[in-house]
Amino acid sequence: MNQAERWAAQPATSEKRTMASQLEARVREDIINGRLAPGSRLRLKELAEHYDAGVIPLREALSRLATSGFVASEDQKGFSVGRISAEEIRDITQTRLLIECQALAESIRHGDLEWESQLIAAHHRLDRLPVVEGPERLMKPEWEKAHEAFHQALIANCRSPWLLRLSHMLRDQTARYRMLSVHYTGANERDVPGEHRELLDAALARDVDKACALLAEHYQTTTRSVLTHQALQG
Repeated sequence: MNQAERWAAQPATSEKRTMASQLEARVREDIINGRLAPGSRLRLKELAEHYDAGVIPLREALSRLATSGFVASEDQKGFSVGRISAEEIRDITQTRLLIECQALAESIRHGDLEWESQLIAAHHRLDRLPVVEGPERLMKPEWEKAHEAFHQALIANCRSPWLLRLSHMLRDQTARYRMLSVHYTGANERDVPGEHRELLDAALARDVDKACALLAEHYQTTTRSVLTHQALQG
């Protein structure tokens, strides 16, 4: 292929990647909200019709999701939705406490005015968005993004790239469990916005011990809610 042919091929390749990225986000959202049940087979032809998409970008999207555990891939068997279990959520929660509390402590110690401003802005957006929508109590994608942004802002001033990377990976893995907690927990059972406000106040007050204790309780409450309301294996 000469240079001109390579240039001509670039837009198509870029478009395919963009489509795969869009499909990755849509399938991930459907997995998180339970529209695609844990363990269910993901048949490419059926999904292509459902998402009105081509098989090639859909396969790429599922392959990407397989690297993060949302999708399982087996030779000769294709793709399926990753399974969830009580053992996994307990393990993820304990590991998050080890990693993210350390990242939060370092972030607070290195906190500056810019960090405070971004943290307050992230909380302002999160605090004004409804968590669920519709009679099925599905978690709103806008809230999920704002929730991710707030927790990322809390640890943003941590100086360790690996702590930040591991925190992000573990947070991503809890998305489906967080949905279960939100879905099964009534408005009177838990004050999630209040928990976020307490976390914000402790971080801004530079109270490392209190902030880490609040973060730990925040995550453990989610785990207890999932284990109480949802029958999980393990």
